Amino acid sequence: MQRRYLQLHASGELTRRRQALYAKLAACDTCPRACGVNRFQKGNGFCRSTQLARVAQAKPHFGEEPCITGTQGSGTVFFTNCTGRCAFCQNWEISQQGVGEDWTPQRLAEAFLDLQAQGCHNINLVTPTHYVAPVVHALELAIPRGFHLPFVYNTNGYDSVETLRLLDGIIDVYLPDLKYGDDHAGLRYSAFGRLDPATKAIRAGYFSAASRAIAEMYRQVGAIATDDARIAWRGVLVRHLIMPNNVAKTRRVLEELAAISPHMAVSLMAQYFPTNRAGRFAEIARGITREEYQEAVAWLEELGLSAGYVQEFSEDFGSGKDFCVPDWRDPKWATPAAIS
Repeated sequence: MQRRYLQLHASGELTRRRQALYAKLAACDTCPRACGVNRFQKGNGFCRSTQLARVAQAKPHFGEEPCITGTQGSGTVFFTNCTGRCAFCQNWEISQQGVGEDWTPQRLAEAFLDLQAQGCHNINLVTPTHYVAPVVHALELAIPRGFHLPFVYNTNGYDSVETLRLLDGIIDVYLPDLKYGDDHAGLRYSAFGRLDPATKAIRAGYFSAASRAIAEMYRQVGAIATDDARIAWRGVLVRHLIMPNNVAKTRRVLEELAAISPHMAVSLMAQYFPTNRAGRFAEIARGITREEYQEAVAWLEELGLSAGYVQEFSEDFGSGKDFCVPDWRDPKWATPAAIS
């Protein structure tokens, strides 16, 4: 289970990857949207990010799937800003309002080492797509100081295959969403992609991009694998959130995952509630029903996707009562390093 990134570091390949990822920022095409802005000069692309990683929080976290959280917690780094703007985002303060601070790669490396020292099972990079260059830079700085934890790439799924190939051997566990089963829903509820005014076609659409990205993730690390303590050390686990009125096209999502691999691990989630701007869309302005939940579970079983997790249904999910959304502006949710 030796980390492959240690071999990349020893050979000098990790340095080459870091350089290639930073080079992409000069006319940024890190994600499928490919804004083309120079992130070394200003952060005015869709994600509003510069060459620095903007971080809201770095601390042990116990709210992920059991194979990620384990008993010691997942060393979670919550990055600010996002490549999408989901109307129903439960962490909208950091994903859309920019709550957090800019961290240098050196400071990020210190966080990795500190979380390792606290006994976390892994480093969980939450919404990392637009910050992969400083993440790899931080890894390069941390390795000579004894860093050795697996990396979990916790993403909305809107990832570029070209960028992912530069992460091959660096990421151990991919934890992507596959939010929607078509590009139109991705544009309507999350602003993924762009509409061509002449043809009305969606360019760089979510389902098209995320499907290719997850196939690449699976090519790199394969089916989820756990150690004797049932902690994931390699593989892909895909999250899908059941939504009201089946706007997410859940069956199409599950069919796509089964087509990539019948061994794909899926985390089917029932915790949707209409937070943030969801109330502006009548079709998603409520929680899911028990019938909608049962239908989604039946599709999962029918398609034979038996690996992974199914979140239990709760009537309270629709009101948000059973789901804790931190107030990201409250200092108690940040580590001292994050607010110093």
